[in-house]
Amino acid sequence: MQAAATAQSRLLALQSVDTAIAQLEHRRRSLPELAQIAEKQQVRRRQGEQLIAANTAVSDLELEVAKAEDDLVPVRQRLERDQQRVNSGAVTDPKQLNALLEEIEHLKRRIGDLEDVELELMESLEQATATRDEVVATRAEGETELRALLAARDEQLTVLDAELAERNAERAGVASEIPSELLALYDRIRAKSGSGAAALVRRRCSGCQLEATAADLTRYRAAPPDEVLRCEECNRILVRTAESGL
Repeated sequence: MQAAATAQSRLLALQSVDTAIAQLEHRRRSLPELAQIAEKQQVRRRQGEQLIAANTAVSDLELEVAKAEDDLVPVRQRLERDQQRVNSGAVTDPKQLNALLEEIEHLKRRIGDLEDVELELMESLEQATATRDEVVATRAEGETELRALLAARDEQLTVLDAELAERNAERAGVASEIPSELLALYDRIRAKSGSGAAALVRRRCSGCQLEATAADLTRYRAAPPDEVLRCEECNRILVRTAESGL
């Protein structure tokens, strides 16, 4: 391929801009906040599951406490009625009175058992509520941290995107100065190896850093200025400069 030496030299300017763009894109992908945000989002998902479980536990226990209280109501009412009958003296038959007193004692024991169950459930509810509140507080703290990370990420992305826009505009300007065929070759090589052109400096390719062989140097010296050279090692377009050592 042939291209004017001035056009070939512009490839080095284009490569410099492309390197800067690649570095900016790498910085954009590698912001420490991105990994921190991903980790926080995973924690948030786990906390969401924990909160659902905690709310379910509280709700279930509230129902059980309410049921325990409902179970106590008829027993207490019956005890109150029986006690009133005894206190009123309406039951005079000794056998009936004795049966009534025995039932009162049984009801008291039953109430005691039901109150123990209710107390245990209330303690469990209190513990479950505390656990739920702790999850809510921890999740709220995590949300605050996540929002701060998102804001920091967005701030940095805004800066990087502005720099990328400037660099891309600069690239478009430099690329417009390069013949389309040469530019297409450069882009194909860059897509494969990450860079498309390198300067020949002191007989060494600045891309792969390998020194040219004596045979390659002879060929480079004999090549006309408009011939597009390629590095025999890395296949990049090799641009001759005043420091090439030819």
